[in-house]
Amino acid sequence: MPSTHNAVLVGLGNPGPKYAKTRHNIGFEVIDILAKRLGVSAFQSKFQSHLADATAAGIRVLLVKPQTFMNISGQAVREVTSFYKLEPEKVIVIYDDLDLPATELRIRKFGGPGGHNGVTSIIESLGSDRFPRVRIGIGRGSEAADHVLSEFSKAERAQFDEAITRAADAVESILKDGIDKAMNQFNAKEAKE
Repeated sequence: MPSTHNAVLVGLGNPGPKYAKTRHNIGFEVIDILAKRLGVSAFQSKFQSHLADATAAGIRVLLVKPQTFMNISGQAVREVTSFYKLEPEKVIVIYDDLDLPATELRIRKFGGPGGHNGVTSIIESLGSDRFPRVRIGIGRGSEAADHVLSEFSKAERAQFDEAITRAADAVESILKDGIDKAMNQFNAKEAKE
């Protein structure tokens, strides 16, 4: 029986307090903001994820924070989509991007992983790259592995809080108005600023 969920919102990150405030966990932070906005009081542990049911823009959604490590995020996403019988196109993935300038936002309909191991894992696990994504730029540090696992400075934190809020707005816009309109609004906005 197909799911009554219209979308799965997946924020990428690493589990545990050690990684909670790192750049690589920005996807989790967007999910937390959406959960707060949508009145979600608690997540349950299921399908190697923290999972919550909600209604956004009048449609039923699942909020998902995979609790596998980043490089095998696809395992958790596959468990969720298999159980709920959802097509990849219904999965919106939110994550950090080294190749975008810090705090810049980009929405894409589909495409390759762009060097992101979590996205590579999801593409391999779903057997498809046909899922929308919301990418938040974290800029590049001298050493990529150290940079993604570093925490934001106080000055950066304020800027990134704004970017995370904007990413949550972008996800809601995709759900409410469709991805084309959201891309026009959020991708073009970056270009003008």
